[in-house]
Amino acid sequence: MRCSFEKYIRKPIIFTLTLVCIFNICPPVLLSLEEPNLISPSAVLVEESTGQLLYEKEANELRHCASITKIMTVLLVIEALARKEINLKDKVTATQHAQSMGGSQIWLKAGESMSVDELLKAVMISSANDAAVALAEHICGSEEDFVKAMNKRAKELKMLNTNFKNCTGLDEEGHLTTASDIAIMARELIKHGDIFKYTKVWMDYLRGEKTQLVNTNKLIKSYKGITGLKTGTTDDAGCCICATAKRKDVGLISVILGAENSDDRFNDAANLLDYGFNNFIKVTPKIDNINLSHAKVKKGLKKEIELEVANVKSFLIPKDNANEIKTVLELKDEVLAPVSKGQVFGRLTYKLNDKDIISFNIVAKDECKKATFKNIFKTILHFIFGDN
Repeated sequence: MRCSFEKYIRKPIIFTLTLVCIFNICPPVLLSLEEPNLISPSAVLVEESTGQLLYEKEANELRHCASITKIMTVLLVIEALARKEINLKDKVTATQHAQSMGGSQIWLKAGESMSVDELLKAVMISSANDAAVALAEHICGSEEDFVKAMNKRAKELKMLNTNFKNCTGLDEEGHLTTASDIAIMARELIKHGDIFKYTKVWMDYLRGEKTQLVNTNKLIKSYKGITGLKTGTTDDAGCCICATAKRKDVGLISVILGAENSDDRFNDAANLLDYGFNNFIKVTPKIDNINLSHAKVKKGLKKEIELEVANVKSFLIPKDNANEIKTVLELKDEVLAPVSKGQVFGRLTYKLNDKDIISFNIVAKDECKKATFKNIFKTILHFIFGDN
């Protein structure tokens, strides 16, 4: 087997398989470089396609997140659109509850109707609380039920430290999350590429150009490759931002929580994105599965089973350490039949300075049944008579 970093030599091989994760790809770990100088108390930087952690600062500290909350609000709307439960052209009629929202708003009046598309613009461009509530009520009937759906989706995404109390992010006791959890939901939202038609817009209009929408994310006008995503500011949360950007094949998600002022959050978000783009490159392992050895099978219809590396994906490495990446193959030398397709036999790990970067599971390409009399007899008949 050959990889993209060096001609692969089949050593070291560990014949006792250590614990592998239950997924086909093990999450990449944090790679330490000279850290950016951030003022804000909580931050995280991850790569969008793999979720690879590149930097963290108190990333699991519970904090208020203000209108960053609306990432989850909009995720539920976008997913409802994807399931065709609602349509962008659907008309949504504002309730008195939606009208009562304070903070950022488009001044909806009870009984006023706007399309889902228009309300999404209002939420993602100018962070309108009344528009967020109107969408929530349109999907679930009430904001209360919508918030239950938000928390349910958070658990599904393994946002283990998040609890939503409303769909807007207005300060409320117990409405808490972390920078790490925000990165998770942001990564899920931007899988829906259509969201960028809202988040990349600097200025738009509603009500026949009577209501102006100006993006609350100033990086839209100043940062190369910026794609979004959401800002937020309240007394309890301070100034926050989840900023997404892409340059060539590298996409990054930067989360800043608790900044003292707006300039600090934008500067920190930009510095964190710079740190990612300046110090990391994306690589895709080039693995020749033909040269990956077969594994022996005891008491099976086959004596050996062919293996492959599952779900090979790109990942980031420090630019200056590209030639120092090592590979380690952990592999069972023998397994007892039956063997199912996709059964894990080991893993291939990429390491830097003796630290794991990322691991891929090595799995069976096919199945192998147990060598019982019945199975052997069927095999003989198939050999003699074929499929007939």
